[in-house]
Amino acid sequence: MRRAVALAGATALAVMGTGAWLPGDSAAAAPSPSSPSSRLSSSPSPDLSRYYSQKIKWGACEEGGAGLLIGGSDATPVPEDKNIRCGKITVPLDYAHPKRDTIKLAMVRIKASGKPRGSLLLNFGGPGGAGVSGLLNSQKEFEYLGKGYDVVSFDPRGVGESSPVSCGNDAGADDPAAAGDSDDPAAMLDQMRKTAEACKKKSGPVLPYVGTVNVSRDMDVMRQVLGDKKLNYLGFSYGTRLGSVYAAQFPKNVGRMVLDGVDTLTEDVAEQALVSAEGRQTALDNFVKWCTENPGCVLGTDARAARGNMSELVKGLDAYPLQSSDGSEFTGQDVVDVLGQALYSRQSWPALSQALGALLADGDPRALLRMGGSLAQQRRAPGDVPADNMAAALMAVNCADDPDRPSGKSVEKKVTKLQKEFESTSDIFGKSMLMPVLFCFGRPAGTDYIREDVRDVKSTDFLLVGTRGDPATPYRWTEETAKRLGSAAVVLDNKGDGHTGYAGSKCVREKVDGFLLYGEMPPNGSSCGVEEED
Repeated sequence: MRRAVALAGATALAVMGTGAWLPGDSAAAAPSPSSPSSRLSSSPSPDLSRYYSQKIKWGACEEGGAGLLIGGSDATPVPEDKNIRCGKITVPLDYAHPKRDTIKLAMVRIKASGKPRGSLLLNFGGPGGAGVSGLLNSQKEFEYLGKGYDVVSFDPRGVGESSPVSCGNDAGADDPAAAGDSDDPAAMLDQMRKTAEACKKKSGPVLPYVGTVNVSRDMDVMRQVLGDKKLNYLGFSYGTRLGSVYAAQFPKNVGRMVLDGVDTLTEDVAEQALVSAEGRQTALDNFVKWCTENPGCVLGTDARAARGNMSELVKGLDAYPLQSSDGSEFTGQDVVDVLGQALYSRQSWPALSQALGALLADGDPRALLRMGGSLAQQRRAPGDVPADNMAAALMAVNCADDPDRPSGKSVEKKVTKLQKEFESTSDIFGKSMLMPVLFCFGRPAGTDYIREDVRDVKSTDFLLVGTRGDPATPYRWTEETAKRLGSAAVVLDNKGDGHTGYAGSKCVREKVDGFLLYGEMPPNGSSCGVEEED
């Protein structure tokens, strides 16, 4: 379940909130935030003043090798831009015991081009998306918002340059979630158990302390260190879960907040995986309809027949993979992987159509492989960050947020029972989406705070954007989460396609910018229609 945001131009990860309060030259006196739930801390109101009163030292961002680095002996300076600065803040490893170990979190800030009214904090989804390199690679997407805000992003704990977690080679793959055989639940459980041990060994002391609850607390430290009385925030995809948890933990500190591509707060991993398979199938159906309505579509002119042909293509290549000269194989699941990535952004649809045409007409998968490689490259970990960091962080955060830990026998029975349900939901995506059901096997149970306590938020109103054709965060989650969060949640219904709305819809962008910059909240239940391609 790589829930990550698609930016315009098929950028794989993206994201963006504001208060009218203008910060002074120095931060206000550090608050003493209390623990939001007795389940979250064994100490009542631990003293966090040393963290809230710290000063961040901003300096030039540096680049080396494969991507962005924050310092390091092999780093070379990025071309000088005094408006773009990187730095690190210190937060407690364990908020229940803030006097013990600490970790440093990497941040990046792009100074406002106009008169600043504070900071706008971005999260690029995932979980596992690096915010520092993400913002540096998508500066133009936020130029308009940057007229009124210092635009800021960060690598959450366990991600990127913030004590990155990893499962290493012991996991058996760069993507530890890709190991195993979904036709053999017992073998998959054994692999997940080995993966959990490898992650524990390779990640170090940060692993037990990743998760949305702690990242939300980190964000409140960032708010104060940045000099903001209120947190102004734009979160995409998983970033909406993070924003929801922040609003529940620190309701009085919420400024202008936008949650785009709304995540679930209640469903267990099996139900999430099933809904995700359904969302991907809906997105594929929309793509097929779009293709068959355009002249020259390789899938033909009959959408129903084209959907059947796509299913047969995947099944046929799984049974009889294409063989390359070096002995490697191209299977139906390789097609599924590219589809799952390309459907995140409507801008990718023309290229996807052409690549499928080459495969169907000539048996040539190279265009699909190049497309999948290009999209994967956009998610690649920067610099010296472990190659599997995003996948490892995704598993670690989702498991930290999930309190369910059934026994191996019950999981085996559940997976066997769910196989038919997944395949009936989507005979193309169902098989691959079974894997998330097993992600957390062999790991400690996570917090029940999100599922039990994140509800009826008593904050200022914030905006939720749901997209009807979203393949990763289906629109029903927007409605369910809005109802759960209560009257403060205002819904904008985007009737378009793709994962999240800000990048792909001019209407959504205008309404989000209007709220963040000028406080113009759209009426609850208002909508943006489907927009024609330029």
